Amino acid sequence: MNEQYRTHTCGALREEHIGQRAVLSGWAETFRNHGGVIFIDLRDHYGVTQVVLHDDAPLKGITRETVIRAEGVVVARGEDTVNPKLATGRVELHADQIEALSSAAAPLPFEVNGSDPVREEIRLKYRYLDLRGKRMQDNLILRAKVIERLRDSMRGMGFLEVQTPILTASSPEGARDYLVPSRKFKGRFYALPQAPQQFKQLLMVSGVDRYFQVAPCFRDEDARYDRSPGEFYQLDYEMAFAAQDDVLAVAELAMADVFNAFGQGKAVTAPPFRRIPYRESMLRYGSDKPDLRNPLEIQDLSEFFADVDFKPFQGRPVRGINAPGCAKRPKSFFENMLKFAEGIGMKGLGYISMTESGELKGPIVKFLPPEKQKALLALFDMRNTDTVFFISDRAKLADKLAGQIRTALGERLGLIDDSRFEFCFITDFPMYEYNEETKKIDFSHNPFSMPQGGMDDLMSKDPLDILAWQYDLVVNGVELSSGAVRNHHPEIMARAFEIAGYTREELEKRFGAMLQAFQYGAPPHAGMAPGIDRILMLLAGEDNIREVTAFPMNGSAQDLLLGAPSEVSEQQLREAHIKIR
Repeated sequence: MNEQYRTHTCGALREEHIGQRAVLSGWAETFRNHGGVIFIDLRDHYGVTQVVLHDDAPLKGITRETVIRAEGVVVARGEDTVNPKLATGRVELHADQIEALSSAAAPLPFEVNGSDPVREEIRLKYRYLDLRGKRMQDNLILRAKVIERLRDSMRGMGFLEVQTPILTASSPEGARDYLVPSRKFKGRFYALPQAPQQFKQLLMVSGVDRYFQVAPCFRDEDARYDRSPGEFYQLDYEMAFAAQDDVLAVAELAMADVFNAFGQGKAVTAPPFRRIPYRESMLRYGSDKPDLRNPLEIQDLSEFFADVDFKPFQGRPVRGINAPGCAKRPKSFFENMLKFAEGIGMKGLGYISMTESGELKGPIVKFLPPEKQKALLALFDMRNTDTVFFISDRAKLADKLAGQIRTALGERLGLIDDSRFEFCFITDFPMYEYNEETKKIDFSHNPFSMPQGGMDDLMSKDPLDILAWQYDLVVNGVELSSGAVRNHHPEIMARAFEIAGYTREELEKRFGAMLQAFQYGAPPHAGMAPGIDRILMLLAGEDNIREVTAFPMNGSAQDLLLGAPSEVSEQQLREAHIKIR
């Protein structure tokens, strides 16, 4: 440490340093003048130390966030002035020298570590000030520790870290590419990788047995609370001679390790995590990202209502959710649930409640004969004060709407246990889906996945009935990762893409290198890629992914700090053979 600026950091001084001379440097966070004795909270990356000055002359022109150097003697604080919130709170530096190393303009755009809320646009515009705050410093430190732990975990399981290219070819990964014009090859473009998909599969063909990297990925898609626009990072890994269970076992060990290490004492699902088939997940939880902390489950009542004369349910799927104790809630609870249901596109929200005396009440009771009422009680094991809510809509919407009602009930009834991380895998995804806009069959997940029935299923089954060796990792209702067993047979891949509307020529043009590589001996391989930013968001207890990223874009994909996207010069456009239309 350069003693010209500091002998200790602002988080290092303790009682054993009392009587010693010390030099500290950092940012002046606060000034307090108590009858000629000035107290300065001096802050750096490591902590805060109280500096005491008995002469305010050296402070002329020094404002908050000025970088100063303070030299003096370490002194014990009086028992009545000890600050237990600070690691350095039992000592203070009595300075006889103060020097401003770099002044700060006043007024500041906002107070670092201030209590007043600051608009996100201002925080992002002055991100360097925002990052000085304890919350953001802690998140940066957590990010570094988590990535280091993940790397150690993967190396410990025999994975080799390999960096793959950033400038590559455009590939249909499910989102829009960021394109980079070529100066040397007129009219041609590189693309930033949406994921290292082809390269990691080529590494398997190259003889690398277990690959991983902390991979930057680029997708031109809109922001959400759990998705950054533009750029994000994932723990990308691939395994040769591996099946689905091999990949899931690696994810279980890595995720359980990092969440136990940094989960702030919350309980973490012990491996093996639950495996839930996609269709079961949609039916029981109304989502392929189920929050298993919510104990409510959805039941299929379509057959139950098939012979009931209630027009809104006739000819449509019907779902039911039993909410224990809900009948004790005031009338306003049910009114607010109805407003929520209408807000997500439902025409209504039927329900039946059992009173404390055991009587059934609700707008649908009169449509159920006594034997049906009795069957409903048995089906849901209804107890006094329980309420069953009913959801019915078109086949493609019923499950999704039921899932939203399940989540709303879980939250409003206080049923979601925030003291744990509940993991599961969603498996057996459909290989294809019908695109209502284009009126054609599309891949529903990763196009490079192996169909579960191989070529036989591709040739004989309805495409919408074909399942793929695809899987997602989910925790607390957040999708952390997608993955798949890869299609490593050229002919099976050609047929899979043909069903999705790609000709053999298109396939060879876009993925020729991979197809050719597979003809020279490709091992069976599989992998996945947990999202690091989402992992950090959960571990830090943040509600927005931008809080765990040093320099994020805003929700409109703008860098408010440096001004990107920005205009470029005419010369730059000419060099890239670009004309603005």
